[in-house]
Amino acid sequence: MKLAIDPETDEGAEEAREDVDRLPRILVCEDDPKMCELVASVLKPLEAEVVGLTDSQEALDYLERSRVEVVVTDLKMPRVDGLDVLRFAKQQDSSVQVVMITGYGTVESAVEALKSGAYDYIRKPFDNAELYHTVGRALEHNRLSMENRRLRAEQRLFGSSALIGQSAGMVAVQRLVDAAAAYDCSVLIGGQSGSGKELVARQIHTQSPRADHAFVAVNCAAIPEDLIESELFGYRRGAFTGADRDKPGLFEAANGGTIFLDEINNASLSLQAKLLRVLQDGAYYAMGDTQPRTTDVRVLAASNRAIPELIESGHFRGDLFYRLKVIEIDVPPLRDRRDDIPLLTQYFLHKYTRKYGKSLKGVTTPVLGALMRYDWPGNVRELENLVQRMVILAEGEKIDTDVLPPELQQPGEVVGRALDHIPPQSLEEVEAYFIRKTLHETEGDRALTAEILGINKSTLWRKIKKYQLEGGAADGV
Repeated sequence: MKLAIDPETDEGAEEAREDVDRLPRILVCEDDPKMCELVASVLKPLEAEVVGLTDSQEALDYLERSRVEVVVTDLKMPRVDGLDVLRFAKQQDSSVQVVMITGYGTVESAVEALKSGAYDYIRKPFDNAELYHTVGRALEHNRLSMENRRLRAEQRLFGSSALIGQSAGMVAVQRLVDAAAAYDCSVLIGGQSGSGKELVARQIHTQSPRADHAFVAVNCAAIPEDLIESELFGYRRGAFTGADRDKPGLFEAANGGTIFLDEINNASLSLQAKLLRVLQDGAYYAMGDTQPRTTDVRVLAASNRAIPELIESGHFRGDLFYRLKVIEIDVPPLRDRRDDIPLLTQYFLHKYTRKYGKSLKGVTTPVLGALMRYDWPGNVRELENLVQRMVILAEGEKIDTDVLPPELQQPGEVVGRALDHIPPQSLEEVEAYFIRKTLHETEGDRALTAEILGINKSTLWRKIKKYQLEGGAADGV
């Protein structure tokens, strides 16, 4: 995600622009000026910016405010020794690689440095080629480590199970998700089509002890009635014409994990009876089988219609309903949580700018205003599809109103907190939300957070102070 920075208003914009596509940085910390100059000159041919400092305290200050990929430091120095520099560098950024140089090449000092996280150590007098190649390998190790950690953090932050929102409605949903994830019970999720019911189910699974096992989603309305039972429970060879082999069902595939039955309101009464037995004792029959099978599966279900009304009309079993709704979660429609529209827009922008390889800095305020006014009959799914369309059609640095569909270009009454009718504070709320969320997903790693957000370390530090997010890594979002 690239946080939008207004060059006319953000004091860190110039630094942020300078940080884009910069060379990796090597910090040389050596109290002997001539030795510092020699090390820097040996490393100069590397594709990196080399910064030499002879004061170890200055080196700590530099590490605190700047992004550094590799530190080359002497072990014995006045004021702050090399081991303290090593530990401080790792505290600031766990992916930074530290190469120790020492004239006191005892086994004890080398072991202590390696135990504290040093990449390698070199003894004085060193061979120039050895120093050059060691630091070069450290640079590559940092690049691979940072890339792997960034991809994992982005997957957690922008993965398919991400719940985005800080409106009162979504805070309530997240609270119920947290409770449901902690206990292995059935959950019934209600809400309009496109409101994010499957995302809620995935989030429950991701946060649960079953997260390392399968999550299987089944749309009960998408599979013909005469096929859905064989899909869910499987069949034996010869069970019907064309059944020339045994086929496991989705309940078997989900064993140990979670099965999500979407639009369960469309399930036939016959299927409902079989689902009830699975919920009661974990047993079911494959088609054509005379022996029951058992499964250890957690069942989550969703409905886009009010099930009590279906019970009254005789189309849904009351005992199944009460068995499913140990915990009931209602996902509000997007029109009832308009405060989340800027966050969702930013989320989908990141997703589709990455997918299509486009460079967009965000959307204009009039576009946000139009998004906030619209009623979103298709809910979050409709917003995602619209953002995808706008990313494809946009030609400038920001998405403007020229790519809005006709229904969003019509003037209308402002409902809720339309962003073109409130001060820029709302844009700051969006920024603060994603900084907090990214800090949380990176476990407080500021260097990695800055990398994901597309801003430099000093800009991130100022924004953390500005939004009072010092506890962001530990707090839930």
